[in-house]
Amino acid sequence: MADSVPEERVDFRSGCNLNRLDHLIRVFDDFDRHEFDDQMAMEVNTMKEHVFSILGEVQKLDEKLPPTNEYLLLSGNAREGTLDIDVEEPSCITRGNDYDLDYTLFVPILKMHDRNQPVALDMRQSIACHSWITLKMFDDDIVSQWESCSTLVEVQEERNHYLSPIKVCTWFNESVQKVVQKLMKNPKRGDPKILTCQKNGVSTTIVMMNGGTRIMYDIVPVVSFRGWPAVAMGWLSEPHFWDDIVQEEEVITGFHLVPASSTMGNHDVEWRLSFARSEVQLKRYIPGAFMKTFYAYKAIMTRALGRYCKIVKPYILRSLLLWACDRVKLDHLAKEDTISEMLLGLIDDMLQCLISRSCPNYFIPQYNMIGHLDDETVLKLCQVILMVRSDPAEHVRNAVDQVKMARQLTKEHHEKQMKLILARKDVSSDGTTNTSGTVTSTNSRDEMDLAEKIRRLVDSNPGKSISVLLNPDNSSTSHIRIDDKFF
Repeated sequence: MADSVPEERVDFRSGCNLNRLDHLIRVFDDFDRHEFDDQMAMEVNTMKEHVFSILGEVQKLDEKLPPTNEYLLLSGNAREGTLDIDVEEPSCITRGNDYDLDYTLFVPILKMHDRNQPVALDMRQSIACHSWITLKMFDDDIVSQWESCSTLVEVQEERNHYLSPIKVCTWFNESVQKVVQKLMKNPKRGDPKILTCQKNGVSTTIVMMNGGTRIMYDIVPVVSFRGWPAVAMGWLSEPHFWDDIVQEEEVITGFHLVPASSTMGNHDVEWRLSFARSEVQLKRYIPGAFMKTFYAYKAIMTRALGRYCKIVKPYILRSLLLWACDRVKLDHLAKEDTISEMLLGLIDDMLQCLISRSCPNYFIPQYNMIGHLDDETVLKLCQVILMVRSDPAEHVRNAVDQVKMARQLTKEHHEKQMKLILARKDVSSDGTTNTSGTVTSTNSRDEMDLAEKIRRLVDSNPGKSISVLLNPDNSSTSHIRIDDKFF
């Protein structure tokens, strides 16, 4: 009996074959996902620890950062929607060409965790989801420590110091740059290689390499809080997709203030509330099929709206994802055979937001993230979305080509680095071995390779005896024994 042919499904609006669109989304997902082998996992962990050590050195400079800190590491870079910040223009650092993996790292400059800590939020001058941070309730030591990163503002005939996000980001970037420059001048054996360190909007971007893997970290200074802000309490009383899945206490463990302001706010002293910690928890309960669709959707919309990224921030797409989860049953969002319909639905959601000029923040719905747009801007953006909606398969296909090229560049870079690492001797074009300094460099690389090999074996053979027999004249001829095995 012949295999049954799937029934052809067609999108009425665009005429797109939905079966074909399903396939393209899956292809995109195959290329977009990163699966770590043991080697890459070790390289990633080493670079993460190196970033933490850099921040430890930053703390030692002027002791502004807390001596013990709680970082939040998010997958994806800050300019692609991991947090709600203003994006001036697309980054010149691109995946494949410059990095293979990207992360956003929240670094608390102040931790409002202690119950004895004063209430520092002043929301009287801001719209919903924004706040000022006053220093007047802190002791003299804290005030003197942060006075250089604050601005003196008069409110209701009272002058106070308010923490300035602009000055904080400038201080933080300069401090990180100072530590990184010192490390680059005097690199330590075994440390990841820092390729670049630069200011990128409100974040400090570091790209580093270890082995064959390159990672970009967007490091953002934030203020962290435990608990839940009163301005977001109303959200808890509304029905949500996660109500019967996870306890409320797991979702509302804390929030942050990130360096961003509203359109009409005082940019020098206003911060924006971020619920990234809660988003990390909620993401775990979003069906895989819908997340697969969302990543394809984010790729095509980010590409289409590239020059409008300052107007429609990538974070808005993440908000639409969460709202969709509240609106549509999770059982439906988990169906692999409806991923094309879900993609079209998300595109329609973006169009609906623009037409109604309403895109509420998921956690504080009274904050409309696009309420400031004028008619002319809305019309231009609608035209872009309609262009995507008229031929969604073509836009997903372009996204596939882009991620495929990035993955190919990553592969070529990795292979090139592995050849350099595995090369035991440098041989000149006439077949003779290079002398003096080159041999020393080769031997040094051999020793590093051997140390790395031993480290991997120790990690993968807990409790076993590992012996190493070295040739003092040539470390490349070493023998390693694990119990009764030789390698």
